[in-house]
Amino acid sequence: MVIYFNDHRPAHAHVVGKDCEAVFAMDCVRNTMLMTENYGFKRKEIARMRPMLLAVLPALCAAWKEIHGDF
Repeated sequence: MVIYFNDHRPAHAHVVGKDCEAVFAMDCVRNTMLMTENYGFKRKEIARMRPMLLAVLPALCAAWKEIHGDF
């Protein structure tokens, strides 16, 4: 999972794999995520990512806030 320093709002994180990438919008208030872009991941891979991403969402939101300020 990556949060880029020179990225734009709204809060989101990138999941980068071999020759693929997905972007998940983070709702840090409601503690949810929504995939907004997918370039190459299979549905099963996305389904496996969701619980892992939700487990670390508070840390991702804290990192976003530290890097970019408000969500």
